[in-house]
Amino acid sequence: MASSKRKPAKRGRNNSKSNKKKSATPKGRNVRTVRVAADLPLQQGLVEMATIGAQSFLWLVTVIAGFAVLAGAAFGAWSLRPVPAYSSDQVTMGSAFAVTFRVDNPSEWFALSHLRIRCVVAGVDAADMPPVDADISKIPPRLEPGQQAIFTCPLRAADQEAALRSEIYFRSAYDMPGWGTIKLSANNGPFVVNTKLLPPRWTAKPGRD
Repeated sequence: MASSKRKPAKRGRNNSKSNKKKSATPKGRNVRTVRVAADLPLQQGLVEMATIGAQSFLWLVTVIAGFAVLAGAAFGAWSLRPVPAYSSDQVTMGSAFAVTFRVDNPSEWFALSHLRIRCVVAGVDAADMPPVDADISKIPPRLEPGQQAIFTCPLRAADQEAALRSEIYFRSAYDMPGWGTIKLSANNGPFVVNTKLLPPRWTAKPGRD
């Protein structure tokens, strides 16, 4: 009988393939673990950046709102500031500029403190009449709300015809309420001789404040 020879089994190659598969599996897990571990700090960084951005936006909104409140308060205080109002007594015989003027404090809240007035003439004869400081000897240092006082402008004497060709402006300077070191100013005019009134007097020019 012929003896049959058995071929030896190729165990080495099969074992190596199975070993490679077994060794490949934990390496893949390690890679995924490393990726997950790397993604965690990235997500935390994004969350922190989003939190910082939200805080910065909230801070910016708060600052803008604060400035808006301050601006509104400043505008309100400015709108309530006292502004002098002017009128005159009747124009009598003689110089039309030698008239008694009146200053009123129409404010309901603040006084006019240390009021100074400068009389300025504009018109045909203005070159012969330089601006002069008003005689405010009868104006108290503090003109209370609703209070009235009188003053005169020591301008050069002129007849009524010259006055009819002229306009008067009153430039005022006074203390800002609560801040005596800060001066406010106002420019009122022009005022003209209103001959429609009897007797005539200086009034605000029609169509102007």
